[in-house]
Parts: sequence; structure tokens; C-alpha cells
Amino acid sequence: MVLISKVLRFGRRKLHTIVSRDTIKPSSPTPFHSKTYKLSLLDQIAVNSYVPIVAIYPSSNAYQSSHKKTLQLKNSLSKVLTDYYPFAGRMKKIGPTFVDCNDEGVEFIEACNTNTLSDFLQQSVHEDLDQLFPDDRIWFKKNIKNFIDDENINVCPLSVQVSHFACGGLAIATSLRHKIGDGSSALNFIKHWAALTSHSRECNINVTSPIINPQFISYQPTTIELPKTDPYIPPNDVVSKTFVFSNTKIKDLQAKVVAMTMDTRQPIVNPTRAEVVSWFLHKCVSRNVTQTSVISPINLRNKLKEKLSETSIGNLFYPITFPISNNHGDVMPDEFISKLRREKVKFQNIRNLECALGTVEEMISETFILGTAQSMDTSYVYSSICGFPMYDIDFRWGKPVKVAVGGAFKNLSILMDAPDGNGIEVLVSLNKQDMNIVVNDPDLLAFCY
Repeated sequence: MVLISKVLRFGRRKLHTIVSRDTIKPSSPTPFHSKTYKLSLLDQIAVNSYVPIVAIYPSSNAYQSSHKKTLQLKNSLSKVLTDYYPFAGRMKKIGPTFVDCNDEGVEFIEACNTNTLSDFLQQSVHEDLDQLFPDDRIWFKKNIKNFIDDENINVCPLSVQVSHFACGGLAIATSLRHKIGDGSSALNFIKHWAALTSHSRECNINVTSPIINPQFISYQPTTIELPKTDPYIPPNDVVSKTFVFSNTKIKDLQAKVVAMTMDTRQPIVNPTRAEVVSWFLHKCVSRNVTQTSVISPINLRNKLKEKLSETSIGNLFYPITFPISNNHGDVMPDEFISKLRREKVKFQNIRNLECALGTVEEMISETFILGTAQSMDTSYVYSSICGFPMYDIDFRWGKPVKVAVGGAFKNLSILMDAPDGNGIEVLVSLNKQDMNIVVNDPDLLAFCY
């Protein structure tokens, strides 16, 4: 173990100190026939970024010391990596096509926070959560410390940081490379790691648990020529803020959509929660833009005729895209929701993942990817992870008080269930100028807090 003396700052106030770094390897070696894990076409075209998720827990009497908690987490992480063996391998930093499942292990960082958990949550803005993640591995590489843009360098797909608060509270953050998995993959990993931790006895992890069942799918190599460098360069002036829509306000929005579309060509009689919140957000954030594109990632696991396991690992989503016009400062719900539904239906008619990948391969080219990257400035992404039991992720210390995604990239909104179950919490990321306008939007303030 390497001891570190590294201090992060929260304004003028000392935030936390990284006290140790360790490498956690799988408790059992990966079989020879599984040593190479090929990435799918959807993995390869995913952005070169990290998916950052943190779960924060209050003080617990389950352990008497932070040392015991940390040891338990390391032991259970070693065990769970046996099932998630590609996460402990190595892959090319730029343009990877496979993972070398060599069991070199994941980095485990431990930090101590000088503040109580309640003080931290009350006094911090969303960007302060980013400092809980390992080495700034938050979405795009521009945030990552000591990043070297060299395609010959190999990196670990997963990094972990555990932060201890002065009160005994704990934050567990994971950063998963987007090239190997999507948000569902990252959330399932944390869920399974937590379940294994809670089922183990003290520091003994020799407990067989049927809850760990990730599905890594075998893919054929693709011959598609992809860009050698990242085509999308994210802007620097992006800020993130959380908005909460209560269930009551969401019902009001649903009724509003039904009333507004009743006499149109495309009446919406049964709008979902995610549909109305996505439409309403887009209406508010794009007021000053005449023509925009909407991107909505759909989870292929439950959309194809032959369903995939919800524990399938990889980028098993497809970003459906459609144009939206802003008519005199207003985005109409019938146009937004109808277009969203039409695009989703297309995938419900596809038989299985192999056919879906074939459809994607027919569309994808280097020119297509470059064109998509160039249009990102006027595109707005609405991604929903509502329904995932994030607040049931229990490491044996009870439910988390907060589960969050690290600060995202421009024009991305992530929808998730509110911590208390009352509504939808949305993380919205915009450039500073647009955010200053949105936070004062009277329509938005009337439906959320």
C-alpha cells in the first residue's frame, strides 16, 4: 500500500485528504478461455469518458471503526471482481477494441474528510461531489489528472474511492470507463458489490452468494473504421444543478400534456413520468434556440423482442435522435413525446441484440460519428434511470442518504427517482450562461424545487 499526502480544497476550506492507494485483484484467477473480452460496436462508439456514481451513507453501528469497514469493502470487492473480471483487466486508453482480462486489479483509494456528512451535504454544490471520485475520473478525460493522450497506454476500466467523514459517514464512489459499460452496468456492479458485502461475515468473504450474476456477452469483431481520436471536445464552462419534481407536480404536468394535446393530430392520453419531465425540461432549457436535436438513450435490454438480462454488462443502449422546433419560444408536447415514442417503437420490432448491432453497423461510419459530434452543441440529452433501486444499495449500513452521478457534460439531463421516493430528481448540466437563465425560469420554478 502506498501512503499519500494529497489535500483537496473546498473553496478555502480543507475538504479531504487521500490517505492510501491500493490495488484490489480478483480473488480467483480468470479462466484462460475468458482472458480476452471483445468490445461491441456500441462499446467502441461510446464516448471516451467515465461513468461516475457515488453512494453516500450515514454513520452506522455495524462496525466500530473505519478500518474494519474499509477491510470489508476491499475483501468483498476482490470477490465480486471474480464475476466482473473484465473490470479488473486493462484496455487501450484510445480506441480500444477489447479488454485484456489479466487480473491486474482496480485502484482502491481511501480518503478522510474533515467535515461531518451533514455539513458537507448542506454546504456543498453539486460540483463538490465530484471530488469524491477517484482522481477526477468524471465523464470526459479533460477532467482526469495526469491524462496522457497516448493510444498505446493501457488503463484499468474501473476505479474506486472510499471517503470517510468525521462523523462516521461514508461515500463510496466508482468510475467505470464508458467504453466497457453504461449507467446500468455501473449501477448493477455497485448493487452486486453491496449485496456481497452485506452477505459476508465480518471480514470473511468465503460465502457463496447467488446474487452475483453479471452477463458478459460474446461479440464478433467489427470491420467498421472508427475515428482514431475523440471527435467531441466538451466545453469548460459547464455547471450542474439538481431539480426535483414531486409526484404531485408530475401528475399536474401529465394532466397539462393531456389537455394541451387533446385537440391535436397526435393526442397524448397516457404520458409517462419521464416523458413529461423530459419535455418540460427541454421547453425550459431551449427557449432561445430555434432548432434543436433531442437525444434519448433507450435501454436495449428490455426493448428487443428477445429480452436481455437486466444484469447484462456493456453499452446496451442506443441514443435515438430527433429534431425539435421551438415555435415562438415554446416546444409543443405532442411533437416532442410523439417523436420520442416513434423512435422507441422501431427497436421494439427488432428481434435480438445481433440484429440490433447489424442495424447500427449499417448506419455507423466515421463520417456519421464526426457529424454527430459536431451537432452536439445544439443537442440536448435526456437519460432516465428511473426505476433502478438505487436507494436499496445496502452495504450492511442501511440505505444511502444520497446516490448521485458526477457533474456531467453540456446539455445532459439525467432523470432518477428522488431519494424519498416522492418524484423525480434531475441532474441538469448546462453552460453557465444558460444555467443562470434556467434557474430563474418562472415556469420551471412553478413545478420543481
